[in-house]
Amino acid sequence: MLVKTKDNSNTLYSTKYNQHFHDLKTGAIQESLIKHVLPAFNFHKEKRYLKILDICFGLGYNTFSTINYILENNLDKKIEIFSPELDDKLIESLKEFEFPQEFEKISHIIKELLETKKYKDENIQIELFIGNARKYIKTIKDLDIVYQDAFSSEVNRELWTVEYFKDIFNASNNEVIVTTYSIASNVRLSLYKAGFEVFEINPTGKRKQTIAIKSKKDINAKYIDMQLKQERNKELKALYD
Repeated sequence: MLVKTKDNSNTLYSTKYNQHFHDLKTGAIQESLIKHVLPAFNFHKEKRYLKILDICFGLGYNTFSTINYILENNLDKKIEIFSPELDDKLIESLKEFEFPQEFEKISHIIKELLETKKYKDENIQIELFIGNARKYIKTIKDLDIVYQDAFSSEVNRELWTVEYFKDIFNASNNEVIVTTYSIASNVRLSLYKAGFEVFEINPTGKRKQTIAIKSKKDINAKYIDMQLKQERNKELKALYD
């Protein structure tokens, strides 16, 4: 079901998970930028080559907003994006989807990716994998960025567990950043149990977000001491398969 969001970009409603793909009050493009692209690219300001895992592809906004952001800001970066998506019918339907005007300049990329599941030019390489994300992650190495944007843990638990995040940890390099909209304590604890250090950001002053990195260091974010939180709340449990 096609739904218009606040920034006039379209999204869909998933009848399988009973959730919209994007926050209607934020807008699909703005959500991708605020929750994923900007935190990740601010973290990796100096790095020119970035390997990105986009979980899951969905309507493609995170992937396409990333490309758009690089082009609009004339960034000297090359990117490689890996994105699994379980729903092949969804991907097929996107060939007729009304993407926003902002993506017009990359319409050739969108078209080729949806038709062939791959795209490559001098600075951009994308692989769209149709299938199980958990299996796909184990084939990837040296990730710099992970957009953790699966449907919520209440309805899509398998992409929020300790075991899942351990696979993400193993697929990433030491400078990785994981971005996610979720601020649930059990999700944060799952990240921590998988080896990540957890931080909180609030870029708009309206809504908190979670980022995770492999080692504790001084960054522009609030450190969340998950060990202390677990000691204070004995009922807090991580998510497991």
